[in-house]
Amino acid sequence: MRDVRSKGRQQQEKEQKRSGQKETIRKVLRYLRKYWIYLVLSIVMAALTVALTLYLPILTGQVIDLLVDKGLVDFPGVFRILKKMAAAIAVTAAAQWIMNVCNNQMTYRIVQDVRNEAFRKIEILPLKYIDGHSYGETVSRVIADVDQFADGLLMGFTQFFTGVITILGTLGFMLSVNAAVTGVVVLITPLSFLAAAFIAKKTYVMFRAQSEIRGEQTALIEEMIGNQKVVQAFSHEEETMEKFDGINERLQTCSLKAIFYSSLTNPVTRFVNNLAYAGVAVAGAVYAIRGGISVGQLSCFLTYANQYTKPFNEISGVVTELQNALACAARIFELIEEEAQLPDKEDVKELGVVDGRVDLKHVDFSYVPDKKLITDFHLAVREGQRVAIVGPTGCGKTTIINLLMRFYDVQSGSICVDGTDIRDVTRRSLRNNYGMVLQETWLKAGTIRDNIIMGKPDASEEEIITAAKLSHAHSFIKRMPQGYDTVIGEDGGNLSQGQKQLLCITRVMLCLPPMLILDEATSSIDTRTEMRIQKAFATMMEGRTSFIVAHRLSTIREADVILVMKDGNVVEQGNHETLLKQNGFYASLYNSQFAPSV
Repeated sequence: MRDVRSKGRQQQEKEQKRSGQKETIRKVLRYLRKYWIYLVLSIVMAALTVALTLYLPILTGQVIDLLVDKGLVDFPGVFRILKKMAAAIAVTAAAQWIMNVCNNQMTYRIVQDVRNEAFRKIEILPLKYIDGHSYGETVSRVIADVDQFADGLLMGFTQFFTGVITILGTLGFMLSVNAAVTGVVVLITPLSFLAAAFIAKKTYVMFRAQSEIRGEQTALIEEMIGNQKVVQAFSHEEETMEKFDGINERLQTCSLKAIFYSSLTNPVTRFVNNLAYAGVAVAGAVYAIRGGISVGQLSCFLTYANQYTKPFNEISGVVTELQNALACAARIFELIEEEAQLPDKEDVKELGVVDGRVDLKHVDFSYVPDKKLITDFHLAVREGQRVAIVGPTGCGKTTIINLLMRFYDVQSGSICVDGTDIRDVTRRSLRNNYGMVLQETWLKAGTIRDNIIMGKPDASEEEIITAAKLSHAHSFIKRMPQGYDTVIGEDGGNLSQGQKQLLCITRVMLCLPPMLILDEATSSIDTRTEMRIQKAFATMMEGRTSFIVAHRLSTIREADVILVMKDGNVVEQGNHETLLKQNGFYASLYNSQFAPSV
């Protein structure tokens, strides 16, 4: 009974894989449909190339028949045929060049479309997907998998059409010369199809697994390179190498199996094709001895037999590469077809400049359904208030920020800005009303000016400098080689963590939206600079609703309201003095930081 169930499950998995492969091919054809004119032109050029290539053996056979014996050579006839051969070769070369141009245009335009669509999807994917997948694995799909897909597609366009037309054309020419000898070839060659079909089924599964493990490897490399200092600081090199070796070993095993099966294709088909060639040679020689065909025709037939079987080798190789390409394409399409972030409703409005009144009512939210985080959360913030959110790690502080910015949607309850539910306004207009400085800095490759004006591209030089002076970034920027025009690398290049954070603060100083979010905004800045920035923040927050997440409680003493969170709930609420007098959870947190050690 168990064996029957196992066989049924295996059969079901095979059917799913076969169905998935057909679906992937259908999706590739959808992209190809846009460039049908290149496809048609490529097929026409392939047909012309094959026709002229197949015409050459006929001309060669005619030349051989004109070389009867010593002194019995029809030189005028030979030269006439040689001219035809030269013209046929020239036209064939031109047709092949045009065909290759068309194939390259099709391949790389399709790849461009796929990459564009994949990147557009990444831009609108919900934060839940980005948080749940490693960056390296996603990068591997967009870069490595698309490259593999392109290689297989180009080989398919270049050799598949030509191979199929060559087989059909050669068969027609051989039938016109001698049907009996042609039958020998036709009877033997189906073995090539059977061998190629068997190998193709095996290789698709293995190439798919190879692509997935390669993505896992890319993810690990990206993670380790990005955090190399941490790895070295904690002497974690050996453990990292062991993990990498494990992934590399699995990739080696999987790749060897895939390559082994795919490498069987060529020798197997060559063996079958050589059988066909030998059969044609023997049968043709018998017919030539009996006077059924001339020596020139036999030469022509042997050439055709070789040309007829050669495409089977090429097509079988193409099929193997296409299996790899389809496996990679399936992973790309999985990314493209991921459920996008819920779009804004059709009847939503643009949120104009707000006063900054924020209300959270009966908010429930959790990242994992089975693990509750925030339950029945209430908060009413008046315009211009400074609200500090404190509490132990994992209590939901940053989650509140994610909900305010609508990076995640509440599962029940509502969040309103100036009395309007944030789900009833566009995300863009909502986020335009917030200025956000996070603990994790992010700078793009470009000039320092490019990074500062990200939220206000039309800012004047005077505005940029004023914002930089307020954030105390101006002095270190002026010491840079080209000042504000200094080019920095990805994520800030060689800037210190504190300098990166100052630039992020300058970015917000320049925009000055009506609401601010500061999530450990001064965590990487020295104490002296922090005191100056706190004063700048105080000026910036004047009249603006501000949400301040902080672990260092000294930075939020001046807050109008302090929310003390624990296990997703607000357990205490009030200003600094009031909460200290209550001698509750906030007082214990504060005293743990500032009480003198015994």
